[in-house]
Amino acid sequence: MSNKQLWGGRFEKSTDEMINEFQASINFDKRMYREDIEGSIAHAKMLAAQKIISEDDSQKICAGLEKILKKIDSGDFEFKIALEDIHMNVEAALTEEIGAVGGKLHTARSRNDQVALDTHLYMRKQVREIQKLILELQKALVDAAEKNSDVIFPGYTHLQRAQPILFAHHLLAYFFMLKRDFERFEGVYSRADIMPLGAGALAGTTLPIDRNFVARELKFGEIYQNSLDAVSDRDYLLEFLSAASILMIHLSRFSEEIIFWCSREFSFVELDDAHCTGSSMMPQKKNPDVPELVRGKAGRVFGHLTALLTTIKALPLAYNKDLQEDKEGVFDALDTVKFSLSVFAQIVSGMKIRKKNMRRAVEEDFSNATDVADYLVKKNLPFRLAHEVSGKIVRYCIEKELYIKDLTLDEFKKFSPLFEADIFDAIKPETCVAARNSQGGTSPRQIELQIEFARSWLEKNS
Repeated sequence: MSNKQLWGGRFEKSTDEMINEFQASINFDKRMYREDIEGSIAHAKMLAAQKIISEDDSQKICAGLEKILKKIDSGDFEFKIALEDIHMNVEAALTEEIGAVGGKLHTARSRNDQVALDTHLYMRKQVREIQKLILELQKALVDAAEKNSDVIFPGYTHLQRAQPILFAHHLLAYFFMLKRDFERFEGVYSRADIMPLGAGALAGTTLPIDRNFVARELKFGEIYQNSLDAVSDRDYLLEFLSAASILMIHLSRFSEEIIFWCSREFSFVELDDAHCTGSSMMPQKKNPDVPELVRGKAGRVFGHLTALLTTIKALPLAYNKDLQEDKEGVFDALDTVKFSLSVFAQIVSGMKIRKKNMRRAVEEDFSNATDVADYLVKKNLPFRLAHEVSGKIVRYCIEKELYIKDLTLDEFKKFSPLFEADIFDAIKPETCVAARNSQGGTSPRQIELQIEFARSWLEKNS
């Protein structure tokens, strides 16, 4: 395969080897070879349909491209840095395969709109893969919630025990976060589903192309209406990195909680041995390395978003070489997100719930203090006064080294004559949880409805 640059007619000298290496993108954009060839085949068919090239030439080009695709798939293809990028590597190989007619493929297009097309095609596929992985993690969460639907768990604010909830309620919170992530990626897909080919370098072409033909061949929902916008737009990549960053925030928050829950101080869950590592020095250690890695990798994705925002923020229209910097960060973010989602689904599915420890946590704290106040409110005491009474009870218990459940009825009555024997049932964890039956709350009935909704939504979107 020739190393001669396909744009070299204007130049007397060859590009310095160091400059070739500096500006070449083939080491990372070669992953888009399939999209590049798919786009070229559609383009060649359009050129023939518009009688810009002959049907015979188009068929030769398409057949040659199919051969190249098979060679790359089988690993029997040499990518060359001197040819800079995936487009020129494929085109040079095509000319070598079918002769001078291969040079007709680039008629009525530029690498500017070609790389935009490749990236759009690639992102559409990758977004669908990410959405599939989101669904798998959501299913693991719903399965775990249903399996542990009766497990009572301490809900937290400020990392302080706040109110008893069902553990399923906590897991389902992440289901709904991921639902929003799924929907954000649907928006990314819709912006990637716009066809840029035909924009040329920036101003279109003098040849009678049919952009809608290519869009139909490649199943795009619409085409760019402005050629300058088509080659300059990277909004869909920014949206992808933004959606990916928000998703990684959710996974990082979940990672943080799992790491807490695995610690001896919490002992709420135990991860499967297959998802942990040990210590080279301390035999007793079982380290939650996977959630720690996910938490750490979140920063990589945030960095790629910041980098691309910074790259694009002052670029004049239309194409600038700076835009080559869009791909490495996007590709790394794609790999990171897909890995993180895959391992998280396994972690959730393999996680052992320590029900007794969770139960002990809600019995040995003051998370039922709000229920004491609500009890008094139901006896017609204004909430602010009820809150004050409950606060005094908590202070009394702390001084006496007791919990609210340990008080006698006489002790309760010292704080308010409204207390009756039914207070003891009112402050049981089961009662506290069941009473929170407002829509979206933590009662068994509300969790049942949330799981029902989740199952229906998963079925609709799978």
